[in-house]
Amino acid sequence: MKKVLYIVSDIDKALAFEWVNDYLNKSAIDLSFVIIGQSNSHLTEYLKSKGTKVINLRYTNKLSLLWVFIRLLAYLVRQRPQIVHTHLFYANMLGLTAAKLLCIKKRIFTRHHAMVHYNEYPSGLKWDKYLNQLATHIIAVSENVKNILINRDGANPNKVNVIHHGFDFKYFQERSEDNINLLREKYNISSMAVVVGVISRYLELKGIQYVIPAFEELKKSTPLAHLILANARGPFAPTIKSLLQQLPKESYTEIEFENDLASLYRLFNIYVHVPVDSECESFGQTYIEALTCGVPSVFTLSGVAPEFIKHKVNALVVPFKDSDSIYKALVKLLNNPLLAEQLVQTAKPSIQPFALNLMIDKLESLYHA
Repeated sequence: MKKVLYIVSDIDKALAFEWVNDYLNKSAIDLSFVIIGQSNSHLTEYLKSKGTKVINLRYTNKLSLLWVFIRLLAYLVRQRPQIVHTHLFYANMLGLTAAKLLCIKKRIFTRHHAMVHYNEYPSGLKWDKYLNQLATHIIAVSENVKNILINRDGANPNKVNVIHHGFDFKYFQERSEDNINLLREKYNISSMAVVVGVISRYLELKGIQYVIPAFEELKKSTPLAHLILANARGPFAPTIKSLLQQLPKESYTEIEFENDLASLYRLFNIYVHVPVDSECESFGQTYIEALTCGVPSVFTLSGVAPEFIKHKVNALVVPFKDSDSIYKALVKLLNNPLLAEQLVQTAKPSIQPFALNLMIDKLESLYHA
């Protein structure tokens, strides 16, 4: 029996950790969690409901993180896990440091970001390299992240393991019509609307600033077109909102948070995800989610997308930062329903490498190695 401790920071709800908790082999792995951040998060309550050992270490400011670190050290001394696996910045920093001080032999962290410290926050590069040194194993969620770790960060290639995010396809595919209709009513989306969907935080790297002009052009020929922007929050909001002012107010809906994203995807006639370059996405779960839900999609190739997305096979691929190409792709899908259906059908086998059981198998192999 391997004692594995997950340390996660600043997460409220995360299906990935719920699935890891539910599907790891409990007869071989004694799994527990430390959640750093807000009290009574959705994830904490979920783990408690499943009988999983979990503690919450709350912090209010950076100074209080010192107290979190002391409590974390004491907890590790009591629990003595054989493996510590950390996720996200404060969990990585505090968890790996504590595990190293206590000589825990297997120290794993999952790298969830790609180029943000190179492009936006260069002060973070020193911490990336610090974490790469502390860890005995690093999980890269895509080949893109692996290349950044090795070729840019200078991480030891022998430490890096590519383990893609895994998805419970049934969760996305088995949504009731009642749930979908409830969302349609909740957001007042007409059943006659031609819905173009985007699920992405308001970040410059996500490319939403190129989607809005494309939609504006589409609206001229498709009066019933309606744009939905979900996860509509983030530092690039002023630019996005300025662009939205060019549209009629009734032609778009901003959704700051929706718990049932699997049903929300089913409202979309077309899905668009167009990050601004090939490296800015670390993975891009929304690529798989949209195709799993059977939505004809327009993509740029970033993160994990170059590993499985093919133009006119399972999606339409457009150049980076190109509103005109996005517009033409939208028109092509709307005017050619046979092409749209073909993309949906071809997408089904292409997402199989991201099945949840494959991720679980690879995690278990890493823990037992």
